[in-house]
Amino acid sequence: MNVSPDLIEATVRCRRDLHRFPELSWTEFRTTAKVAAILDGLGYQLHFGEDYLDLPSVMGRTIDVAAEKQRAAGQGADPAWLARMGDYSGLAATMSMARPGPVIALRFDIDALPVNESQSSAHAPCCGGFASDIDGKMHACGHDGHTAIGVSVARWVVENRERLAGEIRLIFQPGEEGCCGGKAVAKGPVLTGVDYFLAMHLGINVPSGAVVVNPTGFLATTKFDMTFSGRPAHAGIEPNAGANALACACTAISQMLAIPSHRDGMTRINIGSLVSDGGRNVIPASARLCGETRGETQALDAYMMDAVQRISQAAGVMHGVDVELTIEGEAPDCDNSPELVARLRQQAEQLPGINDVVEQRPFGASEDATWMVRAVQAQGGQGVYFIMGSDLPEGHHKSGFDIDEAVLGSAVALMASMVESLTTDPSDN
Repeated sequence: MNVSPDLIEATVRCRRDLHRFPELSWTEFRTTAKVAAILDGLGYQLHFGEDYLDLPSVMGRTIDVAAEKQRAAGQGADPAWLARMGDYSGLAATMSMARPGPVIALRFDIDALPVNESQSSAHAPCCGGFASDIDGKMHACGHDGHTAIGVSVARWVVENRERLAGEIRLIFQPGEEGCCGGKAVAKGPVLTGVDYFLAMHLGINVPSGAVVVNPTGFLATTKFDMTFSGRPAHAGIEPNAGANALACACTAISQMLAIPSHRDGMTRINIGSLVSDGGRNVIPASARLCGETRGETQALDAYMMDAVQRISQAAGVMHGVDVELTIEGEAPDCDNSPELVARLRQQAEQLPGINDVVEQRPFGASEDATWMVRAVQAQGGQGVYFIMGSDLPEGHHKSGFDIDEAVLGSAVALMASMVESLTTDPSDN
């Protein structure tokens, strides 16, 4: 399986364009419009909003749609596509092949992060003139590369449609950061009847030229916000008249960080931010914290969240403060399908750009594509999530992050070879 130089060049161009205009979770309107225009021109049937998402399962979405679309239009998004996609970013694209066969779904995440990109002269995007144009936002996890890979796989499928079989479904998922979009995709209509599901990630501390075909240790996670509503009062004249929301939040944090580890496996909790509106001499009436739990399994993550809920309620009673907990994102653990892992290994070993096929390696983090792997497996299909190695000058979610663009062609080739293998072997149809 060889990818043409023209297709590799197109992949790099697409990635660099997306890198310049990063969009946070659920605001990826420019990205969606750009992808939609390309895929529509290739002949794909496009699906937006509730046509591919289960809207009640959407999490962590608080945006001004009109303002975000106006911003996207100013960054080059076609207003016609912005109107057609409705209020939700992301899309699914489907195409039937020349002959009957399996249904294959490929997922590519599209969102960026609230990170300021490095301005160092040694940073390749700066040298190449494609660093982020948006202050405080950056593709610091490689999703621009993922999206570009997906677009190029879409082109390859069209070029080879007559010799392929079945149906291809390409999912360009919003809201992976924070694990707030995957569940809505998994519970939506796009995965119904899928026989094979594939997703991937660039980097993850795996070097260029290597592929991890069976990552393990996907951590279940819950992302949560807590709001504390007390009563303000003068801190000197009548402190007894107030109910200190900040003190309540601090009590909750100290106890959450002391939740006992579980005997059955690894658990984690982190409180990432705490904001209050109090003044030096004012009893603060409100506070808000953002946190997350993780566990080796959903049961272990549930153990952590049960403790979080009990602690928040108890802290509220102690301080006379109302406490509200909201779930902003979730992802389960998962295991790859052994048969599909074996197929992936076989294909990876045949590609010239790959010199090291690693059987297993701990993933060590959370990924909401796990919702999709599990959904396909639950209906009798197979799913796999793999890591495409990429040398990184700086780690994920850091300002100096960048991918090795030389691996983009190999990623396209591996995805394409999997599609070819699954749709041209009669024994699998």
